[in-house]
Amino acid sequence: MNDKVVDYYFAPVSPWTYLGHERFVAMLQANAATCRLYPVDLSKVFPVSGGLPLPKRAPQRQAYRLVELARWSDWLQVPINVTPKFGASSGDLASRWILAAAGRSVASGLAMTGGVLRARWAEERDIADPATLGAIAEGLGLDAAAIGELREDGNVDRGWLGVQIQGLNEDMAAGLGLEDTHGALIADVIAGSPAEKAGLKPGDVVRS
Repeated sequence: MNDKVVDYYFAPVSPWTYLGHERFVAMLQANAATCRLYPVDLSKVFPVSGGLPLPKRAPQRQAYRLVELARWSDWLQVPINVTPKFGASSGDLASRWILAAAGRSVASGLAMTGGVLRARWAEERDIADPATLGAIAEGLGLDAAAIGELREDGNVDRGWLGVQIQGLNEDMAAGLGLEDTHGALIADVIAGSPAEKAGLKPGDVVRS
């Protein structure tokens, strides 16, 4: 079982998330870790944390923010449009697509997150547009039709299990007393999911 699990809280509309996302994914891979994705709405965080949303900040701070974004973009060699065409679009629908993708696999959720961030900050695309989100998913090789089956309340119409799984290697199989590496190890079970209700738990092995 993978005990390296990071809780990844991020704002899908933030340029700072965009600049750091691929580095975060690389750190996960370098350390054989996984994560749980938690997209957040900073417009609900600012009022209760003493912060100010961007339009209400002093002009000097807004101007310096643009300088810092350009500086970090240059240093990281990550292209960015600091004043994107669709910079005022809501990230709510994109968050639902990310969560729907993550419900299928962590890798899918991370890929969808990266696609959403690039669309907003580098490709001048509207992440509040369902057609844009579908195109992002398709471009990543994800099942856009399944991920896109979202109700207005954010629920996915298609069934889901609610587990994070990882493949078995020979050492893991031997430690579990298995004769081969066929199957998958359940690394995490989402609270309240069908998997939890069915009694599945981290460390269980699913065999075909």
